[in-house]
Amino acid sequence: MTRKLYLTTSRPVTGIFESSVTSALTLIKPTERFGIVSTGVVWEDLLSTAVRNFLGTSTTSNRFAGVQTTSLSAAELHHSPPELVRQRLRDATKRLVLQHQQDGLGEVGAICLGCAGMSGMDAIVRESCIETLGAERGGRVWIVDGVVAGVSALEGALRSMGR
Repeated sequence: MTRKLYLTTSRPVTGIFESSVTSALTLIKPTERFGIVSTGVVWEDLLSTAVRNFLGTSTTSNRFAGVQTTSLSAAELHHSPPELVRQRLRDATKRLVLQHQQDGLGEVGAICLGCAGMSGMDAIVRESCIETLGAERGGRVWIVDGVVAGVSALEGALRSMGR
């Protein structure tokens, strides 16, 4: 039997996933999509389903470009040789932006870092965007760090409550 625990609080609560998706959607142009770069392959289906559920659609959204992963676990992300991590992140980013363009589905305008352990790795994703799309176009892709987006969302919620 599965039991769910619900906590009640008068304090604002958010998740980095919800904050990332919301931020990406507010940043991209109407003709662009956002995608997610994450860690292990298992997250491809899980995050894709979570985006559909969050957006309230049973099919793929015309705003979502999909998920590409590094095939590294969160632990491996921090305990593997830095060059391996850098290359895996760059490869996943490249697959995300190129696949979407090649399929004629438009441009990726924002990329969410799909794991709290990826916080601070936005420069690697940016490098890959520039390398793949060129300096001008690659420099315009928004990189959304979920931890930063979550903190910003909570800060905004607290301010709106007058705290």
